[in-house]
Amino acid sequence: MRYAKSMAIEIKSVTKAVIPAAGLGTRFLPATKATPKEMLPVVDRPAIQYVVEEAKRAGLNDVLMITGRNKRALEDHFDRVPVLESQLAEQGKDALLAAVEESNFLAGIHYVRQGDPKGLGHAVLCAKTHVGDAPFAVLLGDDLIDEKDDLLSRMVEVQERTGGSVVALMEVPREAISAYGAAAIEAVEGEDGFVKVTGLVEKPAADEAPSNYAVIGRYVLSPKVFETLENTAPGRGNEIQLTDALQTLAQGDGEGEGVYGVVFTGRRFDTGDKLSYLKANIILASEREDLGPDLREWLKEFAQTSC
Repeated sequence: MRYAKSMAIEIKSVTKAVIPAAGLGTRFLPATKATPKEMLPVVDRPAIQYVVEEAKRAGLNDVLMITGRNKRALEDHFDRVPVLESQLAEQGKDALLAAVEESNFLAGIHYVRQGDPKGLGHAVLCAKTHVGDAPFAVLLGDDLIDEKDDLLSRMVEVQERTGGSVVALMEVPREAISAYGAAAIEAVEGEDGFVKVTGLVEKPAADEAPSNYAVIGRYVLSPKVFETLENTAPGRGNEIQLTDALQTLAQGDGEGEGVYGVVFTGRRFDTGDKLSYLKANIILASEREDLGPDLREWLKEFAQTSC
């Protein structure tokens, strides 16, 4: 089996996460005209904080954000605000103070700019100097994964076992596959926790997709991906597509090559989609002890009166 070969080489731990955050957020204009889409609140935390918290839960304490113009608010959010902290302390607002301080110490967070919007593959390539020659995770800020699910941790385990790259897969309706990268997969003998990815196509037409297994916004990548991206020509949208580089790696059998998939069956919200964003706010708020009871009661009343 392909992954057994990698056990003979040194396995480097995954400790770094890369979060591409240079997008313009055009689907949420005009709200994102002056506010980064990653800073739009989901209940009372910006969406990007949920993603950093997920990385931390998986043991990834070194986070690199790939940013662009008008993204200064991201840096400010994860920085200290001594005046605000002192004011909250003096007023005895301990719960608010704890919430503010929590975002200061989630991880060691670094920033690099993606000067030109050349696609996700280019954004990942911007992380090369920071990441070095170790495997690393990529978390897309639009995807919120239920904090009760250990998807990222499972992906890290698969990467450390195989030495290749790992993508998160989710079954979607065939008619929806054109919004995603689609994966051709096959079983790995003796394994039921992950599959082998034999091919990837970026946003195929429904009748041309190799399957209805969609690649969602979590990756754990071999450093081999940097060399591959450097040699990947612009693809769909005249952008450097991470999917195209992974397609190349999926065809290889050398050190750091091969692509595997972990099929996700948990709860995910796409906060780049307006309806999914609204659902995320309502569902997550309804599950909180401080907001849930009153919100659920109101939702029942609203549903009855609006029908």
